[in-house]
Amino acid sequence: MSEACIFDEIVPRRGTGSVKWDRIPQGFTPEDMKDVIPMWVADMDFKAAPCILEALGDKLAQSVFGYTEVPQEYFRAEIDWFARRHGWKIERQWIRPIGGLVPAASVAIAALTEPGDEVIIQTPAYNCFFNNVLNTGRRISGNALIYKDGHYVIDFEDFERRCATAKAFLLCNPHNPTGRLWTREELVRLGDICLKYGVKVISDEIHCDIVPPGSSYVPFASISQEFSANCVSFNSPTKCFNIAGLLVSNMVSSNPSFLEAIDGVVSRWEHGGLNQFGVAALPAAFSAEGEAWLDGLNAYIHDNFLYLRERLEREVPQCPVSDLEATYLVWVDCSALSVSTKDLEQSLIRDEKVWVNAGGMYGDDRFVRINIACPRSVLEQGLDRIVRGMKRVL
Repeated sequence: MSEACIFDEIVPRRGTGSVKWDRIPQGFTPEDMKDVIPMWVADMDFKAAPCILEALGDKLAQSVFGYTEVPQEYFRAEIDWFARRHGWKIERQWIRPIGGLVPAASVAIAALTEPGDEVIIQTPAYNCFFNNVLNTGRRISGNALIYKDGHYVIDFEDFERRCATAKAFLLCNPHNPTGRLWTREELVRLGDICLKYGVKVISDEIHCDIVPPGSSYVPFASISQEFSANCVSFNSPTKCFNIAGLLVSNMVSSNPSFLEAIDGVVSRWEHGGLNQFGVAALPAAFSAEGEAWLDGLNAYIHDNFLYLRERLEREVPQCPVSDLEATYLVWVDCSALSVSTKDLEQSLIRDEKVWVNAGGMYGDDRFVRINIACPRSVLEQGLDRIVRGMKRVL
């Protein structure tokens, strides 16, 4: 089977306990959902890379699944991957494994700020960011991104005004849901403003390796020693290698005082420890075999995006598609439709049997988010349904 055909393979997921395929949204029944194509939550419909499956098979063959230590191989794989692929030199003592980046964000906010402090997020934003800030007793300061002609840019003047009173900035690099891959110049400008006002940077970089061929992401902390010392970064193979259920992630900082504060919160909240399947999967993902698989995946996702963009531009030009510079999540402007995006989401599920995310949960209800990390044949069927539903409410 060729590399392209690996991603064309249909993997039956309905009835497996999959959140993506088996969740029943409010107001619907299991019968309503039985033929729905899910293109909402951010996980992929591709098998994990063969090297990961082999590593998990070896772990399963051990037949005993007690508490596990994180081995040096794990840390070496993390360090080598970011040095080789992204030019970021990480030291072993900077790394703190944690079982997921949503709890990691709450840990970092609690460690680096005080209750009542303002935390900047750039909206529209990953929906969990709102909860990360509010659930830790902090206040959201929303730096709205500027949308024009299918592209988002940063409102730096507003960002600097907010930095005058904020204590932390929750960066999403690359950005979900808009699909922006921040340039070095943009990150430098953000970082310089944060240093000027003493604003700590908390950078979620979980989508960092999903970029089109020829593009590359810039780790925020790799730009300078000053940025590194003012930052805690999050990374994980879970999104890019479709192993989110293994709950394996890392917090990384070169600042000893940041790490001490993070260790204190992790201890109090008892967030430490990884499951041993996640520990086995990370070195396999961050191997030469994993890298080759990832390169093939990125080419496939980019082709899927080009197909989606061409179809929507041709069939529903009233709904512009934002540039997709990173991630597999397409952001589509539906403000020209006669219904809200929440009503559109409900209508697409009920009448067209396809599920996309309305943008309100991310802070902008003009848009929908479409997950294109699926075989092309599934994408084609899903777009048939999406286009039909959009045309009905023009």
